[in-house]
Amino acid sequence: MWDVWWVWMAGAVVLFILELFAPGYIFLGFAAGAAVAALVVGFVAGISLPQLLVVFAVASLMAWLVMRKVFGLRGGGPKIFDRDINDD
Repeated sequence: MWDVWWVWMAGAVVLFILELFAPGYIFLGFAAGAAVAALVVGFVAGISLPQLLVVFAVASLMAWLVMRKVFGLRGGGPKIFDRDINDD
């Protein structure tokens, strides 16, 4: 079952849908990793499950790092509001 590309793609779609309900890009990296795993299964014949899990883990980590760089806060810290909207 793990060597069928559409199983991984269905998992990616489910994780993308879960991301709609979760705040903060939690499942998006895993969804990208599952999509990459689906591409690997589709194009590489005879890959074993441990190798495929490594591909999934590395792709998920890389996607998370890229999203953290792209979507993260500028300056690396939390945003602090020093003015209230009702002060005007």
